[in-house]
Amino acid sequence: MTMKFTPEEVIQYVEEDDIKFIRLAFCDIYGQQKNVAIMPTELRRAFRSGIAIDASAIAGFGGEVRSDLFLRPDPSTLVQLPWRPESGKVVRMFCDITHPDGTPLASDPRGILKNAIHAAAAEGITFDFGAEMEFYLFKTDENGEPTQQPYDKAGYMDIAPDDKGENVRREICLTLEALGIQPESSHHEEGPGQNEIDFRYSDALSSADNAITFRSVVKTVALRNGLAADFSPKPLRDQAGSGLHINISVNDADGRDLLPHVIAGMMAHIHDMTLFLNPCENSYERLGRNKAPGYITWSRENRSQLIRIPAADKDHPRAELRSADPSANPYLAFALLIHAALDGIKQELTPPPSTDVNLYATPAHKLATYQKLPSSLQEARFLAKESSFLRAHLPNPVISAYCDQP
Repeated sequence: MTMKFTPEEVIQYVEEDDIKFIRLAFCDIYGQQKNVAIMPTELRRAFRSGIAIDASAIAGFGGEVRSDLFLRPDPSTLVQLPWRPESGKVVRMFCDITHPDGTPLASDPRGILKNAIHAAAAEGITFDFGAEMEFYLFKTDENGEPTQQPYDKAGYMDIAPDDKGENVRREICLTLEALGIQPESSHHEEGPGQNEIDFRYSDALSSADNAITFRSVVKTVALRNGLAADFSPKPLRDQAGSGLHINISVNDADGRDLLPHVIAGMMAHIHDMTLFLNPCENSYERLGRNKAPGYITWSRENRSQLIRIPAADKDHPRAELRSADPSANPYLAFALLIHAALDGIKQELTPPPSTDVNLYATPAHKLATYQKLPSSLQEARFLAKESSFLRAHLPNPVISAYCDQP
């Protein structure tokens, strides 16, 4: 079921189709999905005035004082969860988060992305996003706890029987289809037990919702197969890290070619944004090796760069940002990329000459001529804390939560 519903249509569907639970889903500022399950009798109240939650227990949403917030479901995001029983079905909707008086919560990541989308629309510009998220599958122990033992020892695009994840990926893809998310391709990645599934481009908000759903589906399907899915950037020190490659295309009401300005804007603000694209210490063990960028460069097709222009679609060119990793909150990542792109467009920034070399095989004296990405979490936090760009587009509680973690 992939139709876009109104509140009344959702209520009618729930009444007529034996829906017993409605999950109201949202994310904290770190991208961790949360939910509250309500019964069908509470659905009208949810649409009318929202469902109260305790914000004091959720990262970045507030303290003990004035801690009541309300979840307001977005009916257009309604899906049935295919892994729940057919008898007593479960549906899910993503929610906007408001204060009791109905004003939006400034720290709501989904709301932050919506604000960025509206800022772009005011300029006659829209962005489409596609996410490529890598992950590892690990075996579990006798108690069902994750181990550090990969599910297989296969390599890049290997096939069964070496690739043991083939059936797991198939089940993930079929589950995504049932949720209205269209996978484009799936394959074994470079590391043992490492996998990748890519899905189609969509508008920024749908793409972020889909990325959150994707992580949930992968973890659920892995668990059903007695495995543990790991989305950390570098789960195995001596193996390839996992990236969140973000593909961006731009559409202008006047038909202008804005992609060069978009690339230049992202490069201009990448220092500021890196903390939100690579938010954990493990992130910096990945950058600069195994096809993960370490320098602020761009090129066509070249996977050693921060940004590359894929050859796949010459009629609708896109830019692929390769530094982000799956520990990022996609709502915040996409929002900041939109604002960086808009800044590049407004200032008519142009990117430097393309770097058409393999940076992993480039001599040190040549590498010294390129700007480096932050090399540690501490450096990324310092740059974020000093950033006027971030202060212009993110609320202080979000910046502080990321910068001031122990």
